[in-house]
Amino acid sequence: MKNFINNLLSLTFILVTGVVFAQSEKPDPAILEAQDFVAEANDEFASNEFAAAESAYRKAVAKDPANTAAKYNMGNNYYRNKKYGEGMNRYIQAAEVAQTKAEKHKAFHNLGNAFYQQKDFKKAVEAYKNALRNDPTDEETRYNLALAKKEEEKNGGGGGDDENQDQNQDQNEDQKDQDGEGDDKESDDGKPKDQDDQGDEKKDQGDQNKDDKGKPEDKDGDQKDQGKDGDKEKQQQQPQPGQGQLSPQQVKSLLEAMKNEENKVQDKINAQKVKGAKVKTDKDW
Repeated sequence: MKNFINNLLSLTFILVTGVVFAQSEKPDPAILEAQDFVAEANDEFASNEFAAAESAYRKAVAKDPANTAAKYNMGNNYYRNKKYGEGMNRYIQAAEVAQTKAEKHKAFHNLGNAFYQQKDFKKAVEAYKNALRNDPTDEETRYNLALAKKEEEKNGGGGGDDENQDQNQDQNEDQKDQDGEGDDKESDDGKPKDQDDQGDEKKDQGDQNKDDKGKPEDKDGDQKDQGKDGDKEKQQQQPQPGQGQLSPQQVKSLLEAMKNEENKVQDKINAQKVKGAKVKTDKDW
């Protein structure tokens, strides 16, 4: 089971923010500088130069406090170094400034991972729920949620009517998101990647928001960073720190295996309780 947890608690990466400017609007030099710092930090991160990466991410945030990629990727930098508390702060900041559901989903997903690592399973559950509200189709997040709920129950929290109420509430909210009735304007058409997240061009941050979670490279292989040239795009497209994407069938099989293990343990406990008890010879009709 630990192997499953390690695989599924994987980090995702957000590419450098691309800002679209109207033809008559002059690009903000600070925003462009921030993008350059994020690209530099991503390179340092990929080379395991975490101190240098942190420094570059901080410079990016100083230049552009609304840069989601800088805050989110800095959270990943802390996470890789097991500085989960600092990572949480950056994930929360990233979720606050995120412009798309894809970015919010990733921030909350990894926030849940950080809480899970610190064994704060109740908060991990809430973070994963928030992630699913922004992408109800992500089976990896849903599986992590199941793991966190299981651990929470082991520690005396959750379960019973409250559990059923939470599930019903989540299902209703997931359906609301899928029907396009949520507050976010980005399209959520039931696909595991946000291909339609164009939105308002002044707020949209380009095709880099296509889901690249749990994969070593972008699915389409040509993430665009509008306002930058092709070489910069390749530089910004970093390998993912880990893998963990599972098919729905794999998730179902894993959950069934977990349930079977629980049943075996419970059977052993029940067998110990009745050990030595007198066996009835007559049937109770």
